[in-house]
Amino acid sequence: MPPKTRRPDPAKVRAAVASQWQRHVDYAGALSAEQLSAPSELEGWDVATLVGHVAMTIRTVAARAAQPVDGITADVVAWTIGTPTASSDVDVETRAVVAGGVDLAREIAAAEEVMARYADGDAINMRFGGMRFDDFLVSRIVEAVVHADDLERSTGVEFPHAKDALAIAVRALTDAMAVRVPGNSVELRVPPYAAVQCVAGPRHTRGTPPNVVEMAPRTWLRLAAGRMSWADAADSGAVHASGVRADLADHLPLMG
Repeated sequence: MPPKTRRPDPAKVRAAVASQWQRHVDYAGALSAEQLSAPSELEGWDVATLVGHVAMTIRTVAARAAQPVDGITADVVAWTIGTPTASSDVDVETRAVVAGGVDLAREIAAAEEVMARYADGDAINMRFGGMRFDDFLVSRIVEAVVHADDLERSTGVEFPHAKDALAIAVRALTDAMAVRVPGNSVELRVPPYAAVQCVAGPRHTRGTPPNVVEMAPRTWLRLAAGRMSWADAADSGAVHASGVRADLADHLPLMG
């Protein structure tokens, strides 16, 4: 039986997503025209387009709320694993937002109007089925955190993540790993936010599994989102792995 994923407190989710979004407003507002026109770390996009993509991910809250939904059939794990299949649509939607003019504050205001109308258990449509509203907001947090790191890598300017948003994103992605690659032979640790067991293999009877993988939150985000290869992370010392099964290369990235 696959492990159950954790659901963070809805009030913390809403506060975290609002805080992370506002930090995007402040960060983007401080970038110069030269920084915005420079190539980003995402192929084919400059930094301004990356900021536009952040705006697009915020816009989805209001856009999805306007669509019909028939029950709850998907969760954060389904969204995480399904994101690579939507890459071409995402590029088209992002460029449409950029062409229309990017206003992060306006997108946040529209999203917060929707948030005020929706309870946690209400269903909202997403690409892969209906989802509980606050689970959908968790997916928006993952987007906001991963793309904040993309901006940081692209500009060289540190992004001041909202602590709770970073924690929620890390936990969501480690939980997705535990569901996608179930088992108890490897303990994946991302201190101080998460530790899960994953990967099939010989069961241990007590304590810590014989295989342990540990890394910092930013490293985990980059591996899970396909921004860093397992080989590069291991070679640079960004990942500390012990045990014969402590190699997650075949299971990453989760998002792509």
